[in-house]
Amino acid sequence: MPRVIVCYFVLRSGIFFRTPSLGPYSYGAVLTASSHPPSDSLTFNSNPVTHSPARRHTRTCVVAAMLSEELVSAISGPPVAANTAVSKDVGIYVHTVTPTWAAKTSFKKSSAPRHSLAVSDTHVFAAQDQKAHVHVYSRQRGNQDALIPFQERIGCVALASDVLVLGTAQGRLILWEAVSCLAVTPYHVLSASDDSNVNVWSLARLLELGADPGHEPDLTLSNHRAAITDLVVGPSTNAETSLCVSASKDKTCILWNYRTGQVLRTLLFPAAPLCVALDPCARSVFVTTDDRSFYLVELFGDKPLLGSRSAELASIVVQVDSPLGVADEDAGVASCLAVNYDGTSVFTGHAKGKILRWSLVDNSYPSEMANLNASVSNLVFIPPIAENKLTRPATVVKPNQTQRQYTFTAQLEGDLGDSHFRSILSSTGVEGRTLENAIASLSGVAAQSKDGVTIQ
Repeated sequence: MPRVIVCYFVLRSGIFFRTPSLGPYSYGAVLTASSHPPSDSLTFNSNPVTHSPARRHTRTCVVAAMLSEELVSAISGPPVAANTAVSKDVGIYVHTVTPTWAAKTSFKKSSAPRHSLAVSDTHVFAAQDQKAHVHVYSRQRGNQDALIPFQERIGCVALASDVLVLGTAQGRLILWEAVSCLAVTPYHVLSASDDSNVNVWSLARLLELGADPGHEPDLTLSNHRAAITDLVVGPSTNAETSLCVSASKDKTCILWNYRTGQVLRTLLFPAAPLCVALDPCARSVFVTTDDRSFYLVELFGDKPLLGSRSAELASIVVQVDSPLGVADEDAGVASCLAVNYDGTSVFTGHAKGKILRWSLVDNSYPSEMANLNASVSNLVFIPPIAENKLTRPATVVKPNQTQRQYTFTAQLEGDLGDSHFRSILSSTGVEGRTLENAIASLSGVAAQSKDGVTIQ
């Protein structure tokens, strides 16, 4: 289980702390003072620490700031019950998870099935159920930006940086079967389908302009015996630790090295797994099955399943029997799964409209966070710290199958001229302006020494 570390830092007027009581990675400053005479030091953990004297008759104040964590959920299908409190037009919800659970915003006119929701820093993409449409919503403006039509129904979507990857019902990524699951890395696209195969594609080859990328994947992972229900990829891009997990109706989850095609481990469950997720550090696998059970499988526990410390061969199947918990019957089976950014909580979306939160810290009974009155089909966490990007997409452009040239429109900020550093770096020898400034300072400026003597 993840450990919580409490760190203390001394400030000029108090103690800066990091504490789990306000949530993971919470920060605050405790400013304390009293009416007794000020002291010049305090003792903390038996170590004297010097600090500035406190004022008399001042108050104690606590200033806390924490990262805001957001969860995006999507629903699909008719309402479960005649609940007038839930709007019938809303199809996508944005929830604030920390510091308190609350509904932040919503988007209307959407019905996104499983694996059909992708979220970027600026937009939300939702493929529509039984339609050849993708709805694009602006997160800044809170409205629908565009409706992009296609010639085929979209079965799944994923986001690779600024590129939206789609799997069509006619098998556009793989020719022989419809694409049902997608997972992306900075360099690869992984697609899975009902034919029990996982295909690995090079993202650079797919995005290459002026060349036909072909219809053959770089690698095919084929050890399942039934349709694949979910697919997740780990955060590592190293060739030796490139981990992905596929779930199938054959009641197994297979851990792969998708760069080499090696089967690292096979997990066998009592029921068919529907959803699978990895914790942020790829130390554990979370699985929900069609009997409403929720499983946690530790990969590097007392008996490691992966790595050099594993005592068993990779070909030995691991039987997983004990679930971490079972959802109530009135919640239904879990159709989607998401792990928060520090790996302490898991959120599951269920067929009867409920969103449950499973706490991994105390293994308590799952708490109901919301009831959306329709089948929850997608859950996507928004990173609390946004990635520092040099570009920001202003518009969403649908690619043309026959067109290879596009009009590029950009708005550049700041001075585009060469900086002084760049001119020095690109010049031969000493840069001219620098040399002129040095000669001028030596010829006409008087310098004063430390003892007051002026040198001409």
